[in-house]
Amino acid sequence: MTTITPYLIRAYHQWMEDCELTAHILVDCSNPDAIVPTQFIQDDRIVLNIAASATQSLVLDNNHLGFKARFSGQSIDVFIPIDAILGIYASENGEGMFFESQEKPQKNGKKPSLKLLD
Repeated sequence: MTTITPYLIRAYHQWMEDCELTAHILVDCSNPDAIVPTQFIQDDRIVLNIAASATQSLVLDNNHLGFKARFSGQSIDVFIPIDAILGIYASENGEGMFFESQEKPQKNGKKPSLKLLD
């Protein structure tokens, strides 16, 4: 089943744009597929402005969020898997939503085992 997270991110982003608020996302940079400007990462996290005025070619689909933006005068293509987005909020008032970290299931082929303790 598809996660509801990208739908909520799109809805909050649209609401913030309609209200002329500045949408920001909190990203878990420990995700190896996240491509973000590394010079701004703190504690494996980065906050990015995804308002229309700050991005070009914003794409928000069910699997990733991507856009072009300038950081310290340099154009960077940003790519963030949806499961690396920890939250979206408006910088002006903090309104938004934060998501639980989505741990990926282990793919070692083993089923978890339980042991009954007396």
